[in-house]
Amino acid sequence: MSTDYDTADRLYFQPLTFEDVMAVIETERSAGGDVSCLVQFGGQTPLKLALALQAAGVKILGTSPDSIDLAEDRKRFAKLLADLDITQPASGTATSRQEAQAAAATIGFPVVVRPSYVLGGRAMAIVYDVTALDRYMTHAVDASPEHPILVDKFLEDAFEF
Repeated sequence: MSTDYDTADRLYFQPLTFEDVMAVIETERSAGGDVSCLVQFGGQTPLKLALALQAAGVKILGTSPDSIDLAEDRKRFAKLLADLDITQPASGTATSRQEAQAAAATIGFPVVVRPSYVLGGRAMAIVYDVTALDRYMTHAVDASPEHPILVDKFLEDAFEF
């Protein structure tokens, strides 16, 4: 789905859901088009569709769905960095308040907490003690096995490049 009328042959203004994207793909296929998708330029929503589109037989151009998952899945990414002997701040994941407290106790305060599978810092917080961590877990997020919370050591005066 493109909104660039200068380069696209056709424009579709549809919601970015799997069903709607597949409907456009089927329309293009029935018109004889060779259909591929590029999911990098629409934010988090199309990134989340990449794996399902690939499973449905749609060719994904650019970054593969597996590479997208590797960048978003903290456990996989941490393993990759360890395999490459690249250091990183201590981190953990939590699916409950108790797990978040245990991870923070192991890592040491301050910690950065944020939802997993979210790029760009949405709902991120720096917490300096258990009270602030409990407040974050109660009010800011809905942690579950499907939506774990990342707990990372906060590096004072660090720069991210």
